[in-house]
Amino acid sequence: MKAIKYIWIFAFSFALLSCNTANSKDKDTQEIIVDITPEQLHKVQTEVQILDVRTPGEYKNGHIAGAKNSNVFDADFVSKIEANYKKDSPIYIYCKSGGRSMKASKMLKEAGYTKIYNMDGGYLAWKDKKYQIEK
Repeated sequence: MKAIKYIWIFAFSFALLSCNTANSKDKDTQEIIVDITPEQLHKVQTEVQILDVRTPGEYKNGHIAGAKNSNVFDADFVSKIEANYKKDSPIYIYCKSGGRSMKASKMLKEAGYTKIYNMDGGYLAWKDKKYQIEK
């Protein structure tokens, strides 16, 4: 009988902790930087501002239709973005494979941007899906 009592206590405690974890996760979903898939970007592509943070040469060789380019490694990267994008407007960011775009996302978060969407897999993942590319 005591074993059943302990099982119920354990189950109840686990349920409470799960609720707290769910609430924490809800807060995480409101995080400033959100990872998205190429499919998610493709669905909203014509309605949002898209930022390609690769080099100008990479951009010239092909980019997502509608994307603007600003090299994350430029010394004035953040100031260029601040001049062209509102801090409370969503920005969808990508690079070649995801590393530079996450770096750019973190830089913009530090600069006060509040709606940053980082595309997992970058341009390579986009090309793999055979979505529209501009040159």
